[in-house]
Amino acid sequence: MAQNHSQNPPGAPKGIAGAAAAGKESALSELLGAAMRAKRKASQGFAFSLFKIAAVINASALGLLLFFLIKNGYSAISWEFLSQAPSQSMTQGGILPCIVGTVSLAVGAMLFAFPIGVASGIYLSEYAKPGKFLRIVRLGINNLAGVPSVVFGLFGLAFFVIYLNMGVSILAGSLTLGMLTLPVVISATEEALRSVPSTYREASLGLGATKWQTTWRVVLPAALPGVLTGGILGLSRAAGETAPIMFTAAVFFTPHLPKSVFDQVMALPYHIYVLATAGTFIEQTRPLQYGTAIVLITLVLGMNLVAIIYRTHLRKKR
Repeated sequence: MAQNHSQNPPGAPKGIAGAAAAGKESALSELLGAAMRAKRKASQGFAFSLFKIAAVINASALGLLLFFLIKNGYSAISWEFLSQAPSQSMTQGGILPCIVGTVSLAVGAMLFAFPIGVASGIYLSEYAKPGKFLRIVRLGINNLAGVPSVVFGLFGLAFFVIYLNMGVSILAGSLTLGMLTLPVVISATEEALRSVPSTYREASLGLGATKWQTTWRVVLPAALPGVLTGGILGLSRAAGETAPIMFTAAVFFTPHLPKSVFDQVMALPYHIYVLATAGTFIEQTRPLQYGTAIVLITLVLGMNLVAIIYRTHLRKKR
C-alpha cells in the first residue's frame, strides 16, 4: 500500500495539467506582448518616417529656392551693386539705399515691439488673473496675429502718416511694422515664461523675494532664450514685409540715405516689387530683381544669425 501510494501520489495528474495550462497562458501572453511591441514600434517608425520626409521636403524647397535665386541673380552681385544708389531709372547702379532703409525699418520695428511685447507677455503670464478679461486679451492677440499685413499698412497710413502727421517716414513705417510683429513677440514671451518650472518661483518667494524680484531676477533670465526666439521671428517678418511699408515708409526712388527718422526710404522688398512691375524694363532688370532678393535673404539670415548666436551664448552661460 505504501509503495502504491508513493508511485501515484494523489492530485499529481491535476498538478501537471495546471502547470501545462499556465505555461501555455504565459507563452500566449508573451506572444501578444511581442505583437503589441512590434505594432507600436512600426507605428513609431512610420510616424518618424513622415517627420523625416516633411523635413526633407522643407529643406529641398529651401534649397531649390536658393539655387533658383543664385542662378538667376549672382551676375548682379558686385561691390558696386552693394555700395551705390540706383541709376538710369533703376536699371543700373546698386541698392545701398534699399539696404539701409530695410535695416532701419526692421531695427526700428523691434525697438518698438520688443519691449512692449515682452512687458505684455510678462503681465499675461505672471500677473494677470485667470478670467474673462484674460481670455478676451489673448483672443485679441491671436486675432491680431492673423490680420493681413496690408490691413496694418492701411491703418498705419490713416493713423501714423495722416492723423499723427508723421508723413511717409521711417518712424511711421517702423511703428506700423512694430504693431505687425507685436503679437509674435507677446506669444513667444508668454510661452517662454510658462516653460520655466514653478519650483524656480517657489524657491525665490520662499527665500523672501518679492513677486517682481522673482520675475525680474529668476523667471525672466531663465526664459530669455525663448523670448529672444520671438524677437528673431519678429525681426524676420519685419524685414521681409512689403505691404505695410508701401503706405507708410517706402518710396519708388530716392538716391540719398536717410538722415532722420522722418525721412522717406527705399526698402529691399518694395524695390523688388517695383522692379518686377516696371513694365518695359522687367526683362532688363531681371538679374537685379533676383540679386536684390539674394541680398534680402542674406540680410535677414545675417540678422537672425547674430540673434541666434547670442541666444546660444545665453543658454550655455546658464
